[in-house]
Amino acid sequence: MAHVLGARPNFVKAAPVIAALSGTRPGAVDAARAQWVIHTGQHYDERMSEVFFRDLGLPEPDVNLEVGSGSHAAQTAAIMVALEKEFIERSPELVMVYGDVNSTIAAALVAAKLRIPVAHVEAGLRSFDMTMPEEVNRRLVDQLSDLCFVTSPEAVGHLAAEGVAVERIHFVGNPMIDTLLAHLDAFDTDAVRRAYDLPERYAVATLHRPANVDDPEVAAGLVKRLHEIAELVDVVMPVHPRGRKVLTDAGLDAHPRVRLLEPLGYVEFVAAVRGAAAVVTDSGGVQEETTILGVPCLTLRPNTERPITITHGTNRLVTADDVVPAVAETLAAGRGDREHPPLWDGHAGPRIARVVEGWLGG
Repeated sequence: MAHVLGARPNFVKAAPVIAALSGTRPGAVDAARAQWVIHTGQHYDERMSEVFFRDLGLPEPDVNLEVGSGSHAAQTAAIMVALEKEFIERSPELVMVYGDVNSTIAAALVAAKLRIPVAHVEAGLRSFDMTMPEEVNRRLVDQLSDLCFVTSPEAVGHLAAEGVAVERIHFVGNPMIDTLLAHLDAFDTDAVRRAYDLPERYAVATLHRPANVDDPEVAAGLVKRLHEIAELVDVVMPVHPRGRKVLTDAGLDAHPRVRLLEPLGYVEFVAAVRGAAAVVTDSGGVQEETTILGVPCLTLRPNTERPITITHGTNRLVTADDVVPAVAETLAAGRGDREHPPLWDGHAGPRIARVVEGWLGG
């Protein structure tokens, strides 16, 4: 069985699944099937070091294709060529793919052409915004998948509306939350405060979506809003490489209460989010993490493929025009108890493993 991963969040999602299939986690399936992890190298991240894998119990890759960056077409093509060779040599009985990155669609296409079954973890998520490359990837991968593992109930309806047969759809919960809950003790907010000299009260900001950081005029407008937020509360911002130049050219670091950090590792980042009074983001994963951590999240996007974080969590969609008053309102209201989404309970990995074992056995 091959697990194809292309970016750090994929590893966080895959770890509970791999552990459950190998029998190394409570509730795991007693499985003897061979597994290997193929890291495409789509996103190079120096924080994906031995410490990252050791601290979270994540599987180190058996293969790193090191395809690197490039345009969507060039990157996807390079991944497909490299994966075809791997799949032919190894003949996996199933290819497991995660999320919606280019590695995910590349692996699904190659496997389908070679007549190898595909399982998609995080199937059925929809923003209904086809300008997002991730939305294109999600829709195509689900059509190619023999097993669609769904993290939230509304995704079942999306797949059914697109003609995916009901026997291919399995509502199992969210394996990213498995990893989060399993490592809560590692997310030490006080340690992060000391390491980066953070104040007692702060907001975390993350921006990397093309719609927010590719256009200098749009980015400048968001920088202005972040400076206005900094008048209310210190803003701590790990700057994603994708938007660093355009945001700093717009003067992001010109406000004394905007604290720019290098991108943080998973443990440090979640620890910083855990201690935040509010989060302003355009990230999908952060919407999920804040829902479980009980941290108010304001998502700078017109849509989200994770609406359950709004109905069951702390998340709300905001525009550049209303983000500042939304932050002010959030700071005044503070945190409140929220209901967790169904099956976001730390046991998605074993559920997926049981379905996989039953399907392969059948």
